[in-house]
Amino acid sequence: MPFNIVLFQPEIHTNTGNIGRLSLASGAHLHLVKPFGFEITDTRLKRAGLDYWQHISLFIYESIEDFYAKNKGGNFVYFSSHGTQDYCAIDYKDNMFFIFGKESVGLPKNIIAENPDTVYNIPIFSPHIRSLNLANAVSIVVYEGIRSLKNA
Repeated sequence: MPFNIVLFQPEIHTNTGNIGRLSLASGAHLHLVKPFGFEITDTRLKRAGLDYWQHISLFIYESIEDFYAKNKGGNFVYFSSHGTQDYCAIDYKDNMFFIFGKESVGLPKNIIAENPDTVYNIPIFSPHIRSLNLANAVSIVVYEGIRSLKNA
């Protein structure tokens, strides 16, 4: 199965630590695209991932171009509050790459514009918030993928 969780320029150490823990629990690989808003050696990052951090299947990239070059032919899906398709509509497959943007602004507009058929959102039913917490969004998508594959 394993899925691939990709964080584009993550900014918050605790989100990344929690997502690392989720990646290990779900059997997913974690891909981090620089620059980060924290040091990868940050104790707060590792505390959020508890003592599991050394067991995570972790890949680090210098840029989004580096990520694409090393993962040519990957089955990429993107997540944005600007996506027009619901994440439940994804045809989940083994080894998919779930790409999430940074906490403050999400994915760059050019990535969304270049991939309109593979940009998804998680519905929000309140006008009082603009997005979900990144770690929560990743959890929703990963476990929907697991559920989908188990029921296939």
